[in-house]
This record gives sequence, structure tokens and C-alpha cells, in this order.
Amino acid sequence: MTTDIYPSMRYRDALAAIEWLERAFGFKRHVVYEGAAGTVDHAELGYGQGLVMLGSVRDEDEHRRPGRGWAYVVVEDIQAHHDRAKAAGAEIVDGPQVQDYGSFYAARDLEGNLWSFGTYRPARPDAPA
Repeated sequence: MTTDIYPSMRYRDALAAIEWLERAFGFKRHVVYEGAAGTVDHAELGYGQGLVMLGSVRDEDEHRRPGRGWAYVVVEDIQAHHDRAKAAGAEIVDGPQVQDYGSFYAARDLEGNLWSFGTYRPARPDAPA
């Protein structure tokens, strides 16, 4: 059996967040279902083989408030990705660092969610040994 995991986040202004995530981090819009008055009921943004889901914050979402999300994304060129994010106004939390297991940096998006980008690629549990 294969099980996929998809990080999911809420935003006060999801439409602005989608545009910013595309510009700053290089995500690609897969699908966006808009709701009433400029809200987003559900959106999916891709990066390589990965996918993140997001939407507008809702009144009943006290436990899913903006700024509480955190995701890790594998990228090939840490410095280029960092420079792109910084130029787009991302708050760099941890600058590019080299560890024994790979390189990474971390940034907050325009609503405070934390994104880590790195070269470390965890082994998939379903991958052949």
C-alpha cells in the first residue's frame, strides 16, 4: 500500500499567498478552487514530485490558523533558491548551511508559515533496499 503525505496550510489571503509562493519559492499552480469574496476553498501547488495543499482561513479553523504551518521541500540548488526567496521578500530564518547530511535554509512566507528547503532527501519507506 502506498500512502502519500501532503502538507496543508491556511492563509488569511490565500490568493496573494499562491502568487507569492510561486514567485518566491518556485511553486507551480496545479488547481485552485475559489470560494466567495476572493477566498480559496482548496488549492494545490506543486514543486517537482511534491504537492502542498492550502486554502483560506475559515471561522471554524481555530486549530489551523495561518502562521502555524511548517514544511520541508527538497531543492537542487540551495543558494539559487535562497536568493530567489530573499529577493521576493521572504524572511530568512536560517541562512544557507551545510550539514553532514546535506544543505538547507529556512524562510517564513508572507503569513508566517515556516518553509525549510534542503538537499537532504529522506529514504522512502517503500523504496527497495
